[in-house]
Amino acid sequence: MTKLEAVMAEHRHWQEIVGLRTVAELNTAVREGHATDIINVVEALQERRIAAVADEIKRRGSRLVLLAGPSSSGKTTTCKRLAVQLAACGLRPRMISMDNYFVNREHTPRDAKGEYDFECLGAVDVPFFNEQLAAILAGQRVELPRYDFQSGRRHPSGQQMELTAKDVLIIEGIHALNPDLTPDIPADTKFRLYVSALTTIQLDEHHRISTSDNRLLRRIIRDKKFRGYSAEETIRRWPSVRAGEEKWIFPFQENCDRMINSALLYELAVLRGYVMPLLEQVAETAPEYAEALRLRQLVGFFEPISDKQIPPVSLLREFLGGSSFHY
Repeated sequence: MTKLEAVMAEHRHWQEIVGLRTVAELNTAVREGHATDIINVVEALQERRIAAVADEIKRRGSRLVLLAGPSSSGKTTTCKRLAVQLAACGLRPRMISMDNYFVNREHTPRDAKGEYDFECLGAVDVPFFNEQLAAILAGQRVELPRYDFQSGRRHPSGQQMELTAKDVLIIEGIHALNPDLTPDIPADTKFRLYVSALTTIQLDEHHRISTSDNRLLRRIIRDKKFRGYSAEETIRRWPSVRAGEEKWIFPFQENCDRMINSALLYELAVLRGYVMPLLEQVAETAPEYAEALRLRQLVGFFEPISDKQIPPVSLLREFLGGSSFHY
């Protein structure tokens, strides 16, 4: 059994616990007033999974956690929740942003269209990254870099990092599971974690919901709320995002030690109230209208659930707002 198959089987077991397999069953439960109970149980199941990962990291004595996942999979919130659970295990989580290890702009590879390809591994200064990582894991004090995206150049940040015996270093990034990112770091030092929204609730007994659709709906909401992009713009960019995932993320997902499914059984019922008005703003004359209409029909199958009962540490808060974490 692959790791992907194993995590999907785990979530089917969670569906049995909650008693929900299809949208119709979820809608019935919502109409009968059980939405809050569903939210509480589903959130608890996900938190138990993250806590189990933290326990395993401590048990193995891993000093480095590498976390990857596709767009809108909830990587950032998973990192923050994992950090909380590691602290509860008596460890001290530390984080490094891979964004600060980009090569200077003039050395950034270009794609087939002649534009800078920031998603390829060549956009990262891998030798320098490994040099600093090896020094940090060896207990040396290192000055971390800071990348200035406006000028496209890397500078010293003045921020020092030195790990103690209780410290665990967490690195989140698109290439985190690619073995070519950390070739100089011993394998027994690493704990590799993959996060994605692997939707398990089905429309009915014979029709499943695309995991890509789940992430796209999340991204439409987040892009509008935090970046000012319209649903039309997000839909237009999505094929390019997916192409990058197919090249740089999915081929390495089975390299992980553990997978976390960030999809929540109830979430599309909550996303409906946020995303439907955004999708309805896509003009009928726009090339993206057909996709917007399809997504409207998808979320229209769900009885809406208010987000008022969603806890502030929920992964959904990364997209909806109202999180107790700082992003």
